Amino acid sequence: MSGAFDARSLAVVVFLGFVAVSLLLCGLAAADQDDPEHFYAGGSSALGPAGAGLAIAGDYISAATLLSTTGAVALAGLDGVLFAAATVASLVLVMRVLAEPLRGKGVFTLGDFLADRLGDPSVRRALGITTLVVLAPLLLVQLATAGRVMASVFGLPDGALTGCTVASGALMVCYSAVGGMRGTGYIQILKVAVVLAAVTLLAGLVLARYGWNPFALFDAARHGSGAGGAYARPGLQFGHSVVGTLDLLGFQLTLVLGAACMPHIMMRLHPMRDSWTVRRATLWASAPVAVLCLGVVVVGLGASALLGRKVLQAADPAGGTALLLVTGALDPGADGPRESLLFAFVACAVFATTLAAVAGITLAAASSLARDFAARARPRTAARSAGREILRARLAVVLTGALAAWVTAFTHDRNPQVLLSLSFAASASVLPPVLLYALFRPGFNARGVRWTVYGTLPLIAALMVCSPAVSGTPVALFPDRDFHCFPLQTPGLITVPAGFLLGYLGSRTGRVRRAREPGRENRAAFIAQ
Repeated sequence: MSGAFDARSLAVVVFLGFVAVSLLLCGLAAADQDDPEHFYAGGSSALGPAGAGLAIAGDYISAATLLSTTGAVALAGLDGVLFAAATVASLVLVMRVLAEPLRGKGVFTLGDFLADRLGDPSVRRALGITTLVVLAPLLLVQLATAGRVMASVFGLPDGALTGCTVASGALMVCYSAVGGMRGTGYIQILKVAVVLAAVTLLAGLVLARYGWNPFALFDAARHGSGAGGAYARPGLQFGHSVVGTLDLLGFQLTLVLGAACMPHIMMRLHPMRDSWTVRRATLWASAPVAVLCLGVVVVGLGASALLGRKVLQAADPAGGTALLLVTGALDPGADGPRESLLFAFVACAVFATTLAAVAGITLAAASSLARDFAARARPRTAARSAGREILRARLAVVLTGALAAWVTAFTHDRNPQVLLSLSFAASASVLPPVLLYALFRPGFNARGVRWTVYGTLPLIAALMVCSPAVSGTPVALFPDRDFHCFPLQTPGLITVPAGFLLGYLGSRTGRVRRAREPGRENRAAFIAQ
C-alpha cells in the first residue's frame, strides 16, 4: 500500500510540476504576442538554432512515435524497427530538402508560402482545407491519449475519462492561445528532455536485464513473440502475401512522406533566418529523434521478451500499451504496473508528449483558420489590423480546442489507427506534390494545387472507407462489420502517385487554357507598349 501511495504521489507531483513549469514558460513567452510576427513565428527565430531544432524534434515526437512504434516493435519485430527507421529518415528528409526553401519572412502557414510562391492567393483555401484534414484526426488521437494517461496518473475510473479529456483540452488551449509559437516551442524543448530521460532509462534497464547484449535481447524478444523466425523478417505486421507486401511498402511510403510534411512541422521551418541556422537546427532536431527511436526499439524488444505477445495483445491488440506495461516487469518490487514508481515517471513523460503535441497541432490548425480562410489579407503594418488578427487567431485556438475535446469525448473508445492512417495519408498524398512542384517545377500553378487537393482528398476518403482499416478485421473501426472491397489498409501506394499525377495534369491544363485564350497575345502586346 505504501508503494502504491508513493507511486501515485510521485505521478501527481511530476504531473503538476510539468503543468506548472509549462504554464510559466507560456506566460513568459506571452509578453510580446500582440504582433503576428511574434505570435506565429516567435519560436524558431527567438530560440536560436539549438532551440529551434529541439522544438522541431518535440513537435515531431508524438504519441504515435512513443506508443504505436513501441507496440509495433514488440509485436511485429523487424517491421517495427523499419517504422522507427522511417521516422528518423523522414525528419532528415524534411530538414535537408524542404527546410531552407520554406523559410521566409512574413510566411506563417503553408497557404502563405504557396500564395507567395505562386503569386495567387486563391490557393490559401485549398491549403487551409488540407491542413485541417491532416491535423484534425491527429489532434483527436493525441487528445484522447492525453485524457487516458491523465486518468491513469491520478488513478481515476473510466467514467472520469471525459473530464480528463476536457481538462487536457483546456491546458492545450492555454498553451497555444497564450504562448503562441514561442511558448509552445519552450514546451517542446521541455518535453524532449523529459521523454528522452524516460525512454533512455527504460532502454538501459532492459539492456541491463540481458547483460547489455542486444543479440541476447533480440533472441529473447523473438522467443516471447511466438512468431519464430518471422519476427526477424519483414511482413509480420501485414502478412507475407503479395497484398501484405504492398501494404508494408505503402505504409512506409506514407510514414516517410506524411510525417515529413505535417503542417505543424512546416510552421516551424518558415521563420528560419539563414542557411547556417537551418544546418545547425537539422543536427539539433535529428539527433534527439534518432536517439529516441533507438530507445523505443530497445524498449519494444524488451516488452516482447519480458511480457510476451499474449499479455501485450490482451491489454491492447495493437500493442499501444507496451511502453507502459513493460515498466511493471522492470520494477518487480511493485504490486502491479500502475503501482510502480517507474510507471509513474514514464506515464508522466507520455502525458508530456501528448500535451505538447496537441498544443503544437492546435496552434497550427488555428493559424490556418485565422489566415488561410480570412476574407482577404490584412496589412501587417497597421497595429489595429494586427491586433484583430491575433484576436482572430486566439479565438480560432479556443474554437479548435473546444471542438476537439467535444468530439474526442464521444470517440475515445474507437481504434485510433484509422484516424492516424487518414492523417498521414492526406499529408503524404497532397502536400509533397504541391510543395515539390511549387519549389522545383517551373510552370506549376494554382490550378495544379486545386486539382491535387480536391482530387486526392476524396480519393483517400473513399479508399479508407473501403479498406480493412474500417471494417472486416478485429482492430478495424467497425470490427463487427465487413464491407471492405479495397485490400490495402493504407491507401498511400495509390493516393501518393495520384496526387503527383493530378498536380502535373492540373498545371498543364492551366497553361494550355491560358495560351489558348482569345486575344491573349494582343493584350500582352498592348500592355508591353
